[in-house]
Amino acid sequence: MNSSKSDFTQGSILGKLIPFMVPILGALVLQAAYGAVDLLVVGRFGTTSGLSAVSTGSQVLNLVTFVITQFSMGITVLIARYIGEKKPQYIGALIGSSMLVFTIISVVLFGVMIGFSRPIAVLMQAPKEAVGLTSVYVRICGGGIFFIVAYNVLAAIFRGLGDSKSPLLFVAVACVINIAGDLILVAGLHMDAAGAAIATVFAQAVSVVFALFLLVKRQLPFKISRKDFRFNKHCVRALKVGAPLALQEFLTQISFLALCAFVNRLGLEASSGYGVACKIVNFAMLIPSSLMQSMASFVSQNVGAGNEKRAKKCNVCRYGCRSGNRLRGFCFCTV
Repeated sequence: MNSSKSDFTQGSILGKLIPFMVPILGALVLQAAYGAVDLLVVGRFGTTSGLSAVSTGSQVLNLVTFVITQFSMGITVLIARYIGEKKPQYIGALIGSSMLVFTIISVVLFGVMIGFSRPIAVLMQAPKEAVGLTSVYVRICGGGIFFIVAYNVLAAIFRGLGDSKSPLLFVAVACVINIAGDLILVAGLHMDAAGAAIATVFAQAVSVVFALFLLVKRQLPFKISRKDFRFNKHCVRALKVGAPLALQEFLTQISFLALCAFVNRLGLEASSGYGVACKIVNFAMLIPSSLMQSMASFVSQNVGAGNEKRAKKCNVCRYGCRSGNRLRGFCFCTV
């Protein structure tokens, strides 16, 4: 890792922030794109029921993915702060304990999505013709939830280290594999919504393996030992940051799910159209999302280094500085 490029405590703010933000934006665009490709391929080569199933099922998957992304923001923030404080020895304990927490979350999600896939489809008011396929889509994604969670946690670790290019590489690999999988399973083998779900899970699995390979090969500023894989104070500090963000995202996504359920009652065509429209609208949200993720690393590293004036210049918090090292609104300084 190039320490000068990942050091946000000196140099031009825009000169550091923009190069860090652009790969994050690229990764989000690709992530949204391969979700849209699922709908495109199923819409072209599958059935209307399959398109409705992917539309509804992807809304459920979005809830899980976005909440996990916000939850893992605590890891990003704390890693960046420890780097700023010149305390990289704490990062191993943070990552080890966080992996334990997210493994537990994955197990819970696995049980819910596998065991309650049909009730979820019914709760989402999936059209009668699409309930079965929606259930299958949710069940398959639930089976691969460990990879979906792992990808987001690994991306959070890399961003915390000041590396936004590697997550872009992971998602680019996943995007290519997902598109190929959709064409083979949906267009070629006519597996409809199930094929799209399998392609998504397999693409995430490959990206996780690739990310782990890069992480192991990279010269890191910290070490992880077996004793780090236990609950500790670093995990609690990360949860204090991630939990409020995750709750906020959860409430937002619940509103989208409620709207999806309402539209689903209007029939297959309305359900399919809503899914396509949502994928298009998602692209409009990517720039502020990428700015938020890049700001988290930038501000946390500067606060950790005691450079609060530089952190304030990033204008990450809505209401400015209150006192000492506390920022009003969502604050990365109090962890």
